Amino acid sequence: MDELESNTEPNTFEVSRRTVIEIGTTALLLTTLPRAAFAAGPVDDDESPPLPVTVELQINGHVQSLALDPRTTLLDALREHIALTGSKKGCDHGQCGACTVLIEGRRINSCLTLAVMHDGQSITTIEGLATGDDLHPLQAAFIEHDGFQCGYCTSGQICSAAGMLAESRQGMPSYVTDDLTQPAAELTDTEIRERMSGNICRCAAYPNIVAAIKQAAGAPT
Repeated sequence: MDELESNTEPNTFEVSRRTVIEIGTTALLLTTLPRAAFAAGPVDDDESPPLPVTVELQINGHVQSLALDPRTTLLDALREHIALTGSKKGCDHGQCGACTVLIEGRRINSCLTLAVMHDGQSITTIEGLATGDDLHPLQAAFIEHDGFQCGYCTSGQICSAAGMLAESRQGMPSYVTDDLTQPAAELTDTEIRERMSGNICRCAAYPNIVAAIKQAAGAPT
């Protein structure tokens, strides 16, 4: 017995800060989630969707009257109800910029806004930038500088660039503008990259995109 006791080491159990947090969080979820579920009541599978609402959108100079579920995003209204598929659904979370359009001249992620919020407003998509067979200067510059590869992000890049150039002309500074009391004197590469940072190109054609925007802005390349 003495020999057995001498060979037995006391058990040790070390509790780290991470372990305490994980255990506490799990216990909190186990105690609160059931109560929240019961408080919410049973889910009614037969619950009717909201009634459609009528919205008029001025898209690329044409009025479009639509009857939409009020939960319809502007992106889905454009793609699914008007067949304007130039605006792409990338992440659908406002993180990639592929769905960028212009509303009253300002760029916006169309996947993050509801169509009913823009009743009567002027909306410009990539399909509305050109004038007949004459390309928009940004479209022509993107072609000349090979500013796209797979092309999926291109419509959002061009619409965002159009909005960005308008912001710059209005004197709006960016995060990298040296003097926030003065408008940016020149759209440098750094300025353009910062102002376009909300638009992602998975093909990494960024140098060509910057060159195209500088040409369209009249800046030296």
